[in-house]
Amino acid sequence: MEPLGIKGAFVISPRVHGDGRGSFHEWFRADALRDRLGHDLKLEQANCSVSARGVLRGVHFADVPPGQAKYIWCVRGALLDVVVDLRVGSPTFGRSEAVRLDEENRRCMYLAEGLGHAFLALEDDTTAIYLCSESYNPPREHGVHPMDPELGIAWPDGLDIVLSDKDAAAPSLAEALAAGLLPDYQDCLAYYDKLGAAFP
Repeated sequence: MEPLGIKGAFVISPRVHGDGRGSFHEWFRADALRDRLGHDLKLEQANCSVSARGVLRGVHFADVPPGQAKYIWCVRGALLDVVVDLRVGSPTFGRSEAVRLDEENRRCMYLAEGLGHAFLALEDDTTAIYLCSESYNPPREHGVHPMDPELGIAWPDGLDIVLSDKDAAAPSLAEALAAGLLPDYQDCLAYYDKLGAAFP
């Protein structure tokens, strides 16, 4: 479990055991996550999405506190998983990082509360499951347009991008900032401290 360049974001690379029967791996270990984060992942909801090639979901985030931490795994197909630092006042505010998750590398992503999340399906029938620390709460859920140039996300070429109506109508980063929608970094740090987080 290695940290990315954005505080509170990690990529998890499990050890896959394979033989003539197939393979086995542990895609989630509460104790290992606790050791790395300094606190347990509070599990309130588990989601599964199946996406056609080119479907782009996000950038989504929730008000902090409590926000919504996520633990994402690609069960089938392949996706480009993206974390965006939307925390106003963060040293990495506006920065994004992308990691490929697929059925071969079996990698997972963990994103702390206050971070934005998006993913792009690279193959048909790409299936993602994700564990969430809080249940979906529509009034507290927000988005930033994933194609906003200010985010600088390097989406792959050669795909016909498909957005939901809601994501297509999402504000730019500047608009979300001006509207006061974005999480405050100090509020996020205070919440992490309350959880007992020990992020690098």
